[in-house]
Amino acid sequence: MLLKKTNILCLLLTAVLTASCYYSHPNRMDHWIANEEHTVDSVNFYIGHHYWRNYNFFVTDSVQLYSSLPGSIDGVPSLCDTFFIFPEDRLVVADIRYVPGDTVDSVWVKVARDQLTQGWTRESLLLDSVVPDDPISKFIKEFSSSRLIFVLTCLALAGLIILIRAVRRQQIRVVHFNDVNSFYPTLLCLGVSATAAIYGSIQRFVPNTWVEFYFHPTLNPFNPSLPLVISLFLAFVWFVIVVSIAVTEDLFHQDETSETVPYLFSLAGVCLLLYLVFTLTVHYYIGYPLLAYYWYFAVKRYRKHPAIKFRCGNCGRPLLSPGKCPYCNMENQL
Repeated sequence: MLLKKTNILCLLLTAVLTASCYYSHPNRMDHWIANEEHTVDSVNFYIGHHYWRNYNFFVTDSVQLYSSLPGSIDGVPSLCDTFFIFPEDRLVVADIRYVPGDTVDSVWVKVARDQLTQGWTRESLLLDSVVPDDPISKFIKEFSSSRLIFVLTCLALAGLIILIRAVRRQQIRVVHFNDVNSFYPTLLCLGVSATAAIYGSIQRFVPNTWVEFYFHPTLNPFNPSLPLVISLFLAFVWFVIVVSIAVTEDLFHQDETSETVPYLFSLAGVCLLLYLVFTLTVHYYIGYPLLAYYWYFAVKRYRKHPAIKFRCGNCGRPLLSPGKCPYCNMENQL
């Protein structure tokens, strides 16, 4: 049974990733061919580099700009004025040129902070120091940084050790083990694991699609211009957000705050661990059978919990059987 579920899941994810993985780019009217002046084909550049003239960037690190193209396009460095653009500045792309003789980077970009502050820099240096001027792109840049991933991995491992010790001593409640009487935490973990698997699959199989989303983000999963795999990813992100709200609301109506808050922290730690595990393992294909097994394990563990059939008539807390409520001491009878 588990093998069949694994095969079905792998086939489903493969179908999703191979169907409609790429954007349908607009037919730009300023399509022009590179000539002796080393101008750029706007359509090809837009498709390959994901931006074009009038695109806005937000500066995250200092950028050195040249007042003119070094060497007048021949790639030979020449003396020209230089100046710096600093973090928090906003830039707009004014022009793009090819410099065939530049062995470092043949693409040079002219950016402008204002009418008086304009200059040229290599594209590679520019992209290392800026982020698209959109809050979603900024969040993606911060959340995808290698330093943050390292910190999250260390926190997840430390939290896992603490959770294991706590569960063995029956000190705190943890999803799948010493769990609460609610399906929402399990549902949240299922959603987080699926979202991480889809994200890792995009990075592994269609990374250019993710780069396009980074430059032109949206939170609408029903946007007709989005590839199917990005729409599916956004739908799961919204699913995780909605279930997270439901988890918090349900838990605060069930238990005392002193028990709910530690459980929510432990649940956040488990979700973080699931995100890291499935994001990384799908790159080596073992993430797909692992995801199927985890879903089977999570649902099976939840079904072992006693079903809640009664609630206190006074405080509304769940009861395993009629009788005295352990929360408000009200006597409940059928």
